[in-house]
Amino acid sequence: MNRKFLHLIRTLTFVIAFFAPLGLSAQGVSENRTDSSVAAAATGTAQPVAVAEHQPGGEANLIIPDLSQVTFLGGIRGHSLLMGGLAICALGLLFGLVMYSQLKRLAVHESMREISELIYETCKTYLIRQGKFILILEIFIGFVIVLYFGFLVKFPAGKVAIILLFSLVGIAGSYGVAWFGIRINTFANSRTAFASLKGKPYPCYSIPLRAGMSIGMLLISVELVMMLFILLFIPGDYAGPCFIGFAIGESLGAAALRIAGGIFTKIADIGADLMKIVFNVKEDDARNPGVIADCTGDNAGDSVGPSADGFETYGVTGVALISFIVLAVRDPLVQVQLLVWIFVMRIMMVVASGLSYLINEAIARARYVDADDMNYETPLTSLVWLTSLISVALTYLVSYLLLPNLGDGSLWWKLSTVITCGTLAGAIIPELVKVFTSTSSAHVREIVTSSAEGGASLNILSGFVAGNFSAYWLGMAIMLLMSIGFLVSTAGFGALMIAPAVFAFGLVAFGFLGMGPVTIAVDSYGPVTDNAQSVFELSQIETQPGISQQINSQYGFTPQFSRAKHLLEENDGAGNTFKATAKPVLIGTAVVGATTMIFSIIVALTQGLKPEFIANLSILHPPFLLGLITGGAMIYWFTGASTQAVTTGAYRAVEFIKGHMDLSSDKKASVEDTKKVVEICTKYAQEGMFNIFLTVFFATLAFAFVEPYFFIGYLVSIALFGLFQAIFMANAGGAWDNAKKIVEVELKQKGTPLHAATVVGDTVGDPFKDTSSVALNPIIKFTTLFGLLAVELAVSLTHDKGATLTRILAGVFFLISVTFVIRSFYGMRVKSAAA
Repeated sequence: MNRKFLHLIRTLTFVIAFFAPLGLSAQGVSENRTDSSVAAAATGTAQPVAVAEHQPGGEANLIIPDLSQVTFLGGIRGHSLLMGGLAICALGLLFGLVMYSQLKRLAVHESMREISELIYETCKTYLIRQGKFILILEIFIGFVIVLYFGFLVKFPAGKVAIILLFSLVGIAGSYGVAWFGIRINTFANSRTAFASLKGKPYPCYSIPLRAGMSIGMLLISVELVMMLFILLFIPGDYAGPCFIGFAIGESLGAAALRIAGGIFTKIADIGADLMKIVFNVKEDDARNPGVIADCTGDNAGDSVGPSADGFETYGVTGVALISFIVLAVRDPLVQVQLLVWIFVMRIMMVVASGLSYLINEAIARARYVDADDMNYETPLTSLVWLTSLISVALTYLVSYLLLPNLGDGSLWWKLSTVITCGTLAGAIIPELVKVFTSTSSAHVREIVTSSAEGGASLNILSGFVAGNFSAYWLGMAIMLLMSIGFLVSTAGFGALMIAPAVFAFGLVAFGFLGMGPVTIAVDSYGPVTDNAQSVFELSQIETQPGISQQINSQYGFTPQFSRAKHLLEENDGAGNTFKATAKPVLIGTAVVGATTMIFSIIVALTQGLKPEFIANLSILHPPFLLGLITGGAMIYWFTGASTQAVTTGAYRAVEFIKGHMDLSSDKKASVEDTKKVVEICTKYAQEGMFNIFLTVFFATLAFAFVEPYFFIGYLVSIALFGLFQAIFMANAGGAWDNAKKIVEVELKQKGTPLHAATVVGDTVGDPFKDTSSVALNPIIKFTTLFGLLAVELAVSLTHDKGATLTRILAGVFFLISVTFVIRSFYGMRVKSAAA
């Protein structure tokens, strides 16, 4: 990777040398540009917007109004109200840390603790390498930030440094919550495995959920603290640079951790799973050196990735709404009201999530603590719905208290209704996902039935059917909820802002995240249940001499080993289902939120949405149509590139495991062999991520430099193509996964041809659900955020130096991106000895 990095630096140096001496200036962009303040002064969509001299810098020029100029709740200044919100965030942090401490103190047998600590150590090694890798990627982003803000816009050096600093803060936030996620999950996996020995299902449910709530509450609280710090303590004219730097940094961190984690986990998972067919051994056979790597991958892909992704999604959606309010709302006092309202809503939803968890847990404990059987999905489902309903009720109540006189006096409930569309989506979408991925789903059972007669071929085809049907129903649900938000926005929003429908879509995305802690919690439930199975098998606890007497004497109960295995496998099915439910929520948020971010580009290019320029946002304007086509091409390239990295890495992992798995011995795989498999996974994860990131980076620059409306078409296209590609792949993968689980748990047919067929389907679904689909979320947001800078740079350069230079640079950047597209296949493909 070092040689590739040095080669790229030389290429960048050539590009800099090519155009830096031409003397970039910041004397405006073009006659077709508008100051962000012009948009803020607009009185409505029907009224013309005056043109003012443009100030390059985009969102970095945003000036946050003084929050103290408006009072709420009978005299509390906005600034003081949000200061109180920091105290709520502190309680959220305390909630997460208390749960962390409780889980750490739970009883666990030493043999299981050793395995979970080994998993954590390999996770830690992986994260350290990823941290270094992300800092290398930050060099490319930092280069563009310095070039644009320092040399083109001519911001003071201190302001440029602040943008760079907060991009590092954003990276640190994504990285830090990811680290916390693997630490608590690797506590919870061994504690869950040990608790299962009592033969009761309730602890198998309760421990993973407590770990998930700990991550969810801490993640959202940290995010809110960081954003409130910028809003409350950074001067208004510096808040814009802080927010844009923060958003870019967390988006970069999430993209790297999500993509690389997704590649890593599926290399290891496929490598371990295929041994069940090759050698006809059990799933977590201790002799298999790929099992620990698989456990590490469960955390890298299903804990690190979602934690960083959720952190970034929450932050970027907030930044998009802040940008819209400052750009599109004409009255500074209304700006303050909406900004304070947005953040109070977020704080309130943290309270709603914590309260809902405590209520739901009390009900679940009373109902299941002594039960011999339970449907693990039932209390998880009730938690999601309870949180949604409490959040909706509090949304209307708090909005009424904060905004009783906004507009004509009715906007408080209209704004609440739009957010409610998103909040309900956070509960409705999981229900639709379960229709296609749950172990009780008719679609999943059809996959099993098809496999019984048609083997792997019909297994895979049935999974494709489930994925495609799911994309239809989820797409229709998202469309319906967004339509309701749009219709409500036509009833008075236009009196306060331009493009009220865009604000409504942003609020829907905001509502998607209204149950943020719970959404993260049910998603994090999955990696703990998956790891718990592996910890049980790898500990080989049942083979230890006198273990039953030891546990009885030391912990006060007689272990039920066969019963424990059944409970853990059954719970893993619920974990698979709820991992699947969070993915469409996050990708839906990315797509709906991207609409709000794209808006600021459109406002600048159309001089405050003037009709003569709006016409360019049409297929009648050829560059826009060509951009739509290009975006679709990039989505399909990304799907192939990420899967190629998994395929090649899995080939190498399988090749190594087959040569080093000793079936003649009962000994565990050696630590050296395990480390080698982890090394293989890490190598191909980073190589794949390197090619993908640099393709996206240079393609974004290239397409922004081609033509601004081409680029808008491109951004719209990747959002829409990405939405349906992600939903299809995620739910098809989830269906294949749980079809295998039915065969293993319900039908008890491990080692049969039916099992082999479902294992093949599961290995196809692995990169579908945990690599390509989930990574589209940060890819869409990173491209849109970075594109805000790229298109501004391109249009300014065209005005200052002419279109010829811009076209030449577009060609150079495109050739560099195509180089990495080619490398993502030819540099990553499987090369056998025969080839």
